[in-house]
This record gives sequence, structure tokens and C-alpha cells, in this order.
Amino acid sequence: MQDAIFVLFVSLVLTGSLSGPAAAAEKEAAAPGAASEAPQPPSESAAAVPAPIGKAEIVKSIEFEGNRKFKAHVLRERLGFQLGDRLDPFLAEGGRVTIMEVYRKVGYPSVKVTLDRDKLADGHLLYVIEEGPRVQVASIEFAGNDSFRARTLRQVIKLKQRKWLLWSTYYTEEAVKEDTDRLRDFYYGQGYLDYKITSQTEFTDEGDRVHVIFIIEEGPVYHVSDIVFTGQTKYTDEQLRAKIKVKEGDVYKKPKVEKDAKEVANLYREQGYVDAEVRQGPKFTAQTEDFLVAVTFTIREGKQFRIGQLDVTGNDTTKDKAIRRILDEYGFTPGALYNAKIAPKEGGGLLEKYIQRGVIADQTMIRPVNPAPGSDPNSRDARVDIKEGMTGMIRPGVGFSSDSGVIGQLIYEQRNFDIGDVPKSWDEVLFPWKAWRGGGERFSVRLEPGTRYSAYSVNFVDPYWNDQPVTLDVLGRSWKWFRESYDENRLKGAFEFEQRMADYWRRSIGFRAEHVRIGELDFDAPQEIRDVKGNSDLFGVKFGVGKTAVDDLYDPTKGWRADASYEQVTGDFTFGLLEATAVRYISLHEDVLGRRTVLSGKVQAGTTVGEAPPFEKYYAGGSGRYGIRGFEYRGVSRRGLQTNVVNPERKDPIGSDWIFLAKSEVVVPLIGQNFNGLFFVDSGTVDSGSYRLSIGTGIEIKVPQIFGNVPMRFELGFPLLKSDGDQTQVFSFSGGGLF
Repeated sequence: MQDAIFVLFVSLVLTGSLSGPAAAAEKEAAAPGAASEAPQPPSESAAAVPAPIGKAEIVKSIEFEGNRKFKAHVLRERLGFQLGDRLDPFLAEGGRVTIMEVYRKVGYPSVKVTLDRDKLADGHLLYVIEEGPRVQVASIEFAGNDSFRARTLRQVIKLKQRKWLLWSTYYTEEAVKEDTDRLRDFYYGQGYLDYKITSQTEFTDEGDRVHVIFIIEEGPVYHVSDIVFTGQTKYTDEQLRAKIKVKEGDVYKKPKVEKDAKEVANLYREQGYVDAEVRQGPKFTAQTEDFLVAVTFTIREGKQFRIGQLDVTGNDTTKDKAIRRILDEYGFTPGALYNAKIAPKEGGGLLEKYIQRGVIADQTMIRPVNPAPGSDPNSRDARVDIKEGMTGMIRPGVGFSSDSGVIGQLIYEQRNFDIGDVPKSWDEVLFPWKAWRGGGERFSVRLEPGTRYSAYSVNFVDPYWNDQPVTLDVLGRSWKWFRESYDENRLKGAFEFEQRMADYWRRSIGFRAEHVRIGELDFDAPQEIRDVKGNSDLFGVKFGVGKTAVDDLYDPTKGWRADASYEQVTGDFTFGLLEATAVRYISLHEDVLGRRTVLSGKVQAGTTVGEAPPFEKYYAGGSGRYGIRGFEYRGVSRRGLQTNVVNPERKDPIGSDWIFLAKSEVVVPLIGQNFNGLFFVDSGTVDSGSYRLSIGTGIEIKVPQIFGNVPMRFELGFPLLKSDGDQTQVFSFSGGGLF
């Protein structure tokens, strides 16, 4: 309050509203009364404004006394003026207020700052600081919260109280005010439209700790009495009702109804109504004692537009066609209806995300623009703005997982590769990341020596082969596994075509040629392994079909996907592999930050057709493709009888002819957007033993800048059902990072 009085005084002086000694005396007389309503804890009363300086002076020095929290150079940077500037007494006094705000924002509510008036006249600024105690939040309590537990409300607010071994949280008036507003939004969103929420603070006698109390009067919860649509001409009420989930009799929950409004808007936007807006609001009924509201969806349809001219800007390196191919696949092309559902005019649409991921851009924006004069009035031009990012890198690193151990990494990767962009100078030959880029393709060379697994590979992927929605994946790879009773070496060459068709169907065909060497057998290796010792050559052709129907290809929260494939293999062994996978995603909850708790369920099955060698059969366990957490990698399998021992046992895995897995997992957001908790149930069986079942929990950390869409995971799995010979493992982990 004192600071506000000072600002008002300065404004009046500068505008000439007050002048002369009488006016100054009048202002001083008014100030004390206004200051009597200052908030707690009390702060220093505003100092008198320094008298004007008789002649032009400059700032000769800026000094501070009593500043233990902040160094002098930090405070000088906040003042807004520096040595050598013209000395302005009003700016000097404003600096005093600024210093107080700097302290208050980090937990010093009782800070006092004074300006030495005697030295000011000579151009020397000396700020004397009495910091006072830094106030910790000792406790946070809620009063009157009959409908929600304190634990729930603590998740709504950001202010936290100090806990054992955790960093302290410090008190600021702004933080308490913001959390009060958050609680108000929360209660309103849960249907408590008559809420009253205030906050109260109680400081300890020492002044270094504060107890924060949020006082809540919940009031009644309101229900929906009626649903009304206004402003629509294209769709009937029945068609619009089919898009919303709120029903008569439901509790009025603002987030839920806002989501319904967005769904109705998307119904229009998908059909070219670029400017369509839908607003919802509760209307109180006459029967106020029944606590009912009518939900009104007010629709502004706007005009229906087709896409006129489509411009791409900002792509200095990325070829224009690399971006347009993505637009074409999703039907965002000139002449088509302007789909503002996947490319809304306010930004943040899925199409922007797909382009950003496709060409590894730092930012992508798609905006409608008005067409040039004389153009079709029923069309809207669109501009795609690209801010290019770093797409090529050479990085050393380390990967780790409980399945494959520790792996060293030296990786060259170009995620916006262009096989046609050959080097044009010796500089580009010596520094290959300066060439071969801009086509939206991906190329990588990976050297990964490890403790249990080593791999060396070259991979090229063109997601739009021949400018069609067809992915060409070419792989050359050599790797070595140190298996339980033998070493397995493979040299593989493979390529695959996958065509993406209408309605999110896809089909694929792939070929592989592989040389396998089984050697370094243990003395007791089972006979099944001894039978395949040496070199083998395999040649396979694989056919696949699948469909994806999810809300987001990269981070699905609802929908499903399914795949099925058959591979016929010939060479030194002749057999087939028939496999299928189905995954379902369900969004269970969306919090106030828009983060979703997602339940996913997966069913997998595979079987050999004919007699496959052990190195091509199925092994379950671990956290990989056929993982059952709580069991070791390859820990669930048929086991071979030892050889060359007196009392042989079935010890080492030799693979199973078929496998079935059923798993479910719930991922819960914890901190920010990239730190989640998870709970899972894994189960399955193979052609030997009983049914296996495990439950567990873990954490998930996403680092998309480094690992793309694959998160780091640390998981604890506890087997509840297992079979004789199974190898269990409670802790599993996977991830990688840079040195």
C-alpha cells in the first residue's frame, strides 16, 4: 500500500496536479491514513520523496549495506539505472521499492530498505537493507473442505510445506494468492458454484515460519437440468448431443463441459469451418433451491472454407516437398476442406506436431491467412512456418538395461537426411553432417559395444519413398549376444516396405538375409544348442497388415492399434513365424494441467510353423518385446537338459514354439510433462509350465531431445505366479544418455 501511495504521489507531481509546499504538506497528511490498511506482515512505511537536486548530478556510486542474501552486483542489475546516468531522485526511490520486491519474491516479507538522503545529494546512492528473517512455510492446512481430502487439495496448489530431507519452501504473498485462485478454479470446476475461499497466515513469534490456512466454504454442488444449443444451422440438436458426454442430471463440472465444447467445435472445424467457436456456460434456473443449472453451448459457426494457396516458409535446409508430403498424407492440400481440427488457427494441432517430428524442426506453425484480393471468397490460404532445428549429430554416450547390460555408444545420426544431397565441396566431405540433409529421411550409423550385447549397424529410412505414403526401411547390422550357454553372432541385411492406406490401415512386405553363428558353447550346453552349433544362413520374406486408430501417433491416450504378420523363412532351416499384437489405450483422468492418466492393455501371441531353430524361437521375460516384468530376460522358456554332467538338469533356455502374453499398465503424471509413475500387471505363458503373473510399479522419465519417443524406465516387478525353472528378477531398467 505504501508503495502504491508513492507511485500516485510521483504521478501527481509529474503531471502538475500537486505543486508547492502546501500540496506536499497535504499529501504527507493523507499518507498515514492510507497506510493503516497495509497487509501483514508489516513492511517499512514509504520513505519521504527526496527533494529535487539543485543542479544536474550523475550517479557516482551505488552501494548496499546489510545485503546478505544477494550480492551487490545482482541488486545493481535490478535497479534499472547504472553509474554515470543522470541522478533522478524519483528513480532512486523506485530502486528502493524494487529491492524490496526482489527480497519479498524469495521469502523475505518483512524486509526494510532505506535510502541515505544525505549521500544522495552528492550523487552517492546507499541502500541500507534490513533483510529480516526468510520465512519458511511450516504448515499448510485447509478448513471447511468437507468434500475433498487435504491430500487432494495439496495437489491443486503449488505451495508446499517443508518435509524431512526436502528443500524448504518459502512464503510469498503472491504464491498464497495464486494458490487461493487455483483452489477457487478447482471448486468451480467440480460444480461448487457458490464457493467462498480465502487464505489466512499465522507467523511464529520469531517471524521465520508461517502457517498457511485456506478457509473454504464449499456451498452446494450444482447439477445439470437441461442442455441447450444456440446458433447452429448445419447440425441438429441430436447430432450435437451425440458429440458430448454431459447429460441431464450430471454434476456440472466445467473441465468436462469445456471438453464437450471443444468436441463440438472440432466437428465444425474438421469440415472447413476454420473460425468455428463454441462457448459453454451455466445458466441458473428459477428453482435456485434445487441448485440446478442449464448448460448452454453457444455456437458461432462462421463460414466453410477450402484451402487456397499453401505456402511453406522458414525451411532454409529442409526441402519443400519433405513438408508437403506430410500435408498431403493428412489431406491438407489446396482445394480440400480446411481441416482446422488437426490444424487449428490458434496452433497446437496434431498436424504441426507430425511435421515437427517428421523434419525434426524446433517449431512448426500452421496459420490461415486471408487470400489475395480477387481470390475465391470461399477459400483460405494457409502458411506453414518452420523453425529448423539441429537434425544431425555425432554423439558418444552410454545405454543401459537389465536385458542387455551396459552398452557404450558412438552414434552418427541425421534425422533429416537427404540421400540426394551429395557433398558439393571438400568441406562437406570432411564434415558429412553439413551435407546429406533436408529430405525428411533418417540415416544412422551406430557403434555399440557392450558387456552382454554388442551391435554395429547402418540404417536408412525414407518415410515417403517415391513421394508416396510408403516407408522404406533398409538395415545392415552385425551383433553378438553372450547367451546363457553359448555365444550368438549374427550378420543381417534387410529391407521393408510399409504402405499407409486410407482409414489408417497399413500393409507391409519385408525381406531379410541373415548369417548366424553359434559358438563358444559351455561344457554342459543342452543338446538342442549343440545341434545348431556352427554357421547357418536364413532367408525370409514377411507379410504384414495392421491398423492404427489413436488420438496421437506419438503419445496415444485413447484408441487402439493392431498388427498381424507372417514370415516364411528358408535356407538351412525352413519354418514360419505367425505373430499378432493388439493394444488398447483408455484415458482415465485429465488433471487441471491437461495431463492424462492413461490405461493401456496389450495382447501378444506368436507361434512357429514347422521346426524353427532355438535362436528363432520365443523367449519371454524382461522388459523387451515379449517382456514379463518380474522375470529375467529370456527367463520364461522351455529349458534344455544339460549334457556332459553326471546328474543333468533342465537349466538353460532353448526357446518355445509358441507364446501368449496379456499385459496392462497405468501411467500417472507426477511432475511436469515428462516424469510419470506407472503400475502394471504382466502375465503370459509359453509351451511349457503354468501361467505366469506379476505385478509392479515404477517411474518413467521422458527425454525426447535425446531418446525420441522411448522413455527411461525403472521398474519393480513381483512375480505372483511362476513355473519351475523360471528365472525371476525384481528390478528392471532401461535407458541411455550422453557422456
